[in-house]
Order: sequence, then C-alpha cells, then structure tokens
Amino acid sequence: MTTLQVFFTVLILIAVTAALRFLPFVLFGGSAHAPAFILYLGRYLPGAMISLLVVYCLKDVSPLIGSHGLPEALSILLIIFLHTWRHNTLLSIGGGTVCYMLLIQLVFHTQ
Repeated sequence: MTTLQVFFTVLILIAVTAALRFLPFVLFGGSAHAPAFILYLGRYLPGAMISLLVVYCLKDVSPLIGSHGLPEALSILLIIFLHTWRHNTLLSIGGGTVCYMLLIQLVFHTQ
C-alpha cells in the first residue's frame, strides 16, 4: 500500500466515523425526545447482543472433551460475581478475560 492509499483510507475512515456520529442529530433534528422505537432498541438491544456474544463464545465448548468447559464456566462465574459486586462492565469484561486467559495458559494448557 502506498502512502497516498493509506492517506485516503484514513480520510475515508474519518469521514465514515464522523458521519455515523452526526447521523442521529440529522435524523432526529436535535429534538429532546427520541422516537419510541429507538428507546425500545436502547433498552433491549444491549442484552440481546451480549446474549448473542455469550452463545457465540460457548458454541464450540464441549463438556466431554479437553478441560470440559471448566475455564469458560469459571470465567463466567467470575464475570457474574464482579458485575453483581461492582456494577462495572469494564471490570467484569476485563476480569473475565484475564481469568480465562490465565486459566487456559497456566492451568488447562495442553502441550
């Protein structure tokens, strides 16, 4: 990739990011009240997306093979504990990720 291509790629990325940031203001005209459909999506979509990610992450875990899903189960339990205790999404995700990586690298490694 040439320098000019990189430059134009970055410019396009900046333009798309800015357009996505300004799009809600253009669509809703800066009014104080969002439409009911948008409020509905804001309420239910985050939980649905998290559920989808959990299902996707656990789709290949088999309780009959290897570590029997123990690193995943322990990490999920830690995430639930951290989120119930601190109500901090970043702490929950980070703690669960670190726990899982430590478990598969140090405890349940297969070599």
